[in-house]
Amino acid sequence: MISQFFVLSQRGDNIVFRDFTELANYCMDEVDVGMGLVVSDRGEVQKGSAEIFFRKVKFWKEDGDGDAPPVFTVDGVNYFHVKVAGLLFVATTRVNVSPSLVLELLQRIARVVKDYLGILNEESLRKNFVLVYELLDEVIDFGYVQTTSTEVLKSYVLNEPIVIDAARVPSLGPAAIFMQGNKRMPGTAVTKSVVANEPGGRKREEIFVDIIEKISVTFSSSGYILTSEIDGTIQMKSYLTGNPEVRLALNDDLGIGRGGSSMYGNLPPHDISVLHHATDYGNSSVSGPVFLDDCNFHESVHLDSFETDRTLTLVPSDGEFPVMNYRMTQEFKPPFRINALIEEAGPLRAEVILKVRAEFSSSITANTILVQMPLPTYTTRVSFELEPGAVGNTTDFKEASKRLEWGFKKARIVGGSEYTLRAKLTFSQESHGSIVKESGPVSMTFTIPMYNASRLQVKYLQIAKKSKTDNPYRWVRYVTQANSYVARL
Repeated sequence: MISQFFVLSQRGDNIVFRDFTELANYCMDEVDVGMGLVVSDRGEVQKGSAEIFFRKVKFWKEDGDGDAPPVFTVDGVNYFHVKVAGLLFVATTRVNVSPSLVLELLQRIARVVKDYLGILNEESLRKNFVLVYELLDEVIDFGYVQTTSTEVLKSYVLNEPIVIDAARVPSLGPAAIFMQGNKRMPGTAVTKSVVANEPGGRKREEIFVDIIEKISVTFSSSGYILTSEIDGTIQMKSYLTGNPEVRLALNDDLGIGRGGSSMYGNLPPHDISVLHHATDYGNSSVSGPVFLDDCNFHESVHLDSFETDRTLTLVPSDGEFPVMNYRMTQEFKPPFRINALIEEAGPLRAEVILKVRAEFSSSITANTILVQMPLPTYTTRVSFELEPGAVGNTTDFKEASKRLEWGFKKARIVGGSEYTLRAKLTFSQESHGSIVKESGPVSMTFTIPMYNASRLQVKYLQIAKKSKTDNPYRWVRYVTQANSYVARL
């Protein structure tokens, strides 16, 4: 049972707050008074839980321990939280509940709110707080989950949102581009509410598909790949009226399972040449079969023809939902190569050399790139030296956490390019061991739009037409992000 739910801004402001035990206690007290019973206070979690939570999360980061874990306990109160669009969605309880259940619930609440509001940020929540509380009361009743389906909620929540101007929302950069053949469309197209009517009462028929992959790679000190994994999902958001049937075709030569056989049947023979017409989104090669270790599908997906032609059939519900989740550990070409070196440069001094090389096509650009490297705890000063002509690079030494940061926030890395950073370290004492063991590993975060590391692709998206003139817009976007991208020293 969930005792409280609240949403906090990045500053710790309480935007939404609901105490379910307080409401339950009130209802039970009414019954108990009528029956002539004396009942003690049933309140579970104190009123100031939101402030306690934010202070704990804030100091957790300031103490140099990184971000707070999604689940932690303070004075017997369990706090669960996820961060979505810069907002903290939090649930509290003293009861021993499944953490994965509560975290999934928080993600789904955020998704439902986004489906209704179109844009999920602090301004949209404040302007639509009445609608948000109405949604919350339908999703959770006395702390227990009722439904998180946007389709079901449309029957009970009839209010329309106050739409926020999408032009005022910060751009996501190239990652916010959808593709339809050679056409490009800004990702702000999916910031529309699934319930609000457009001006003139007309609704644009369109459907959006996201292939989002989060990759994890660990490099050895000599540059060899030790581990590699891809966690991917195919997200769909539909603005189609009448709920028509949709057919989504994947690679013909797709295999599932380590042996290359599908959990739904055997893969067609590998020696059969398959002509693959899908666009190469920055891959090293579009030839050869694609093998997934495992996958799961949304409950609305029908797999009748998946074994024969790798086609998923479904009737998309309103709102955003994952059509398919998959995992892949087959070797793939990493988008970046990281080389790191640290060596002594005299008494109480050392030098660090970091090199980052983009291994993808020159037609692809990466953004929101950040390279980090922990330094010895006795490091007192760091001076940086970038390559001549380097533009948009930022360097910083976080003295509290003894961490070096190299960012490309104002610059984009083009495929095939290489960047080098030299950092000179000054120590407060001599090292009594190996500097290499007291430093690193180097970690990297990035986003690469229109790049697909696994080579899993949507061949076509077919919609059952209601008439000959009916031709909905279809948009597809590929995005690759770093999950755990690490290079050892």
